[in-house]
Amino acid sequence: MGYGFTGKILRVDLTYQSTRVETFDEAFYRLYAGGKALAGYFLLRELTPHTEPLDPENLLVLATGLLTGAPFSTATRFTAAARSPLTRAYGESEAAGYWGPELKMAGYDAIVITGRAAQPVYLWIHDDKVEIRDARHVWGRDPLEVQETIRAAHGDKLIRVLQIGIGGENLVRFAALTNELRHFNGRNGIGAVMGSKNLKAIAVRGSGRYTDLVHAPKPFADLGRALAKRVKEHPQSWDLQNKGTPGLVDGLNAAGILPTRNFHQGAFDDVDKVRWAAYEKELLTARRSCYACAVRCKREVRLNDQVSEYGGPEYETLDSL
Repeated sequence: MGYGFTGKILRVDLTYQSTRVETFDEAFYRLYAGGKALAGYFLLRELTPHTEPLDPENLLVLATGLLTGAPFSTATRFTAAARSPLTRAYGESEAAGYWGPELKMAGYDAIVITGRAAQPVYLWIHDDKVEIRDARHVWGRDPLEVQETIRAAHGDKLIRVLQIGIGGENLVRFAALTNELRHFNGRNGIGAVMGSKNLKAIAVRGSGRYTDLVHAPKPFADLGRALAKRVKEHPQSWDLQNKGTPGLVDGLNAAGILPTRNFHQGAFDDVDKVRWAAYEKELLTARRSCYACAVRCKREVRLNDQVSEYGGPEYETLDSL
């Protein structure tokens, strides 16, 4: 194609246990380039009015952007969208990490999922190979166990796993999706939609390269390196690299917009216990990143001498809990 998209959408019908690939041309992508626009297209076109969020007929759309998988800092995000169990209206949530780029490397711009499996399943995607597999052995298990079990089953520790937890299985209306245990589609209850379909996880491994999707791979890669250098030198990016979003706590608290007690208040009385200085002293062990990102705003933390597999809390979580 040459413009950052593969031209392929993966269709999955869990009721009939079927998959197929639908192709689109350049004209389509000029209107619906990816991410929210692509997800919105399928939901507005195909979702029947008044469909209940947890019905099999609800669509679950996972859509990458044009730059998802590019060697550019911060260009790793993908959109998860469906009719929201929380609002019964359009719901979408974004996440970064590694799963979105891996889906693009496998050759797909998006996955559109309909129906409901008769029993728990997970979706296994390895380039052109797409399988709906039994997930009864991982249903009810913690996300870390699920990820390790799926990777072991396919003999590859670099498989990227997007999954729901126990909350999603039990249709908690604010349940999230997580990939790599540390990156979350955390709004609008999309995890409950995935759980209502008896879909535990989507595991992806791709062998493609993003530079195969552009006309001039070398200048494109050179631009990515130049942008990474500029990102590291920018003061705001440096602050995110050093502190992550916990570094925002002081400023938001002073401005009265730190979401406290479910936003009944905008400042937290015990802010000294959750501000960056306390976080760094009590919790921080390392700084982590998303795919090809120079910002490295993700925190790794230790509690009671045990390093968390799920990363560290962001600024909202620090005062909310």
